[in-house]
Amino acid sequence: MAGVAGRVALVTGAGASGGIGFAIARALIGAGARVAVTASSARVQDRAKELDCLSHVADLTDPAQVAGLFAAVEAGLGPVEILVNNAGMVQSGKTVGDPLLDSIGDSDWAHHIGLNLTLPFLCCRAVLPGMATRGYGRIVNIASVTGPLVSFPGASAYAAAKAGVTGMTRSIALEYGGRGVTCNAVLPGWIATESLTEAELRAGRATPLGRPGRPEEVAACALFLASEEASYVTGAMLVVDGGNTLQEMKG
Repeated sequence: MAGVAGRVALVTGAGASGGIGFAIARALIGAGARVAVTASSARVQDRAKELDCLSHVADLTDPAQVAGLFAAVEAGLGPVEILVNNAGMVQSGKTVGDPLLDSIGDSDWAHHIGLNLTLPFLCCRAVLPGMATRGYGRIVNIASVTGPLVSFPGASAYAAAKAGVTGMTRSIALEYGGRGVTCNAVLPGWIATESLTEAELRAGRATPLGRPGRPEEVAACALFLASEEASYVTGAMLVVDGGNTLQEMKG
């Protein structure tokens, strides 16, 4: 995708070497973008060394740290022109339960909403004024099929947050399209990251394609939506799930 060459891109949640965020950052760099990566733990610095790019450690559920992140990226590379909101699902060093909805505690609900919806909101809010002023921007939100399309027991808080991300994506696309900013979402299904469980691996094998997806396959979709070539695509929900949501009967 020549349409990202020379652009300043920020990828959140890129701390895991086998994760989607790292794969997206690598794809952007391979296409010529000038990339910064961030995560909540210092391991993102190791990813940055592997990629030879800028890194910044921040808890992006904290508005002050979000502001510090964007200031650091602008100082090091320039204003962010491509934002990939990948951070979410889990946060290093923090674990919460997955009970049915009537048993979710207030703190666990707040954790899921904060990590999976408030976090990308804070990053979008931080980057949009500059993008709109300059007349160019690409926002790619990594959501999930869980929430917008499907769910499973114990995922209600996560599903609610990810459904919220797709709603926010459409709103940004509508509000900022006339100012040169596109906003789209990628909805992965079962993806073979390093955190994939045995149950999730079995679910991936039950898709029409017979396997879980690879982080690189999600990255390819994010790269397209981040490019100049995707200039007439906005408010879209790109499902990357091996056709899993097409089937009522699963093996």
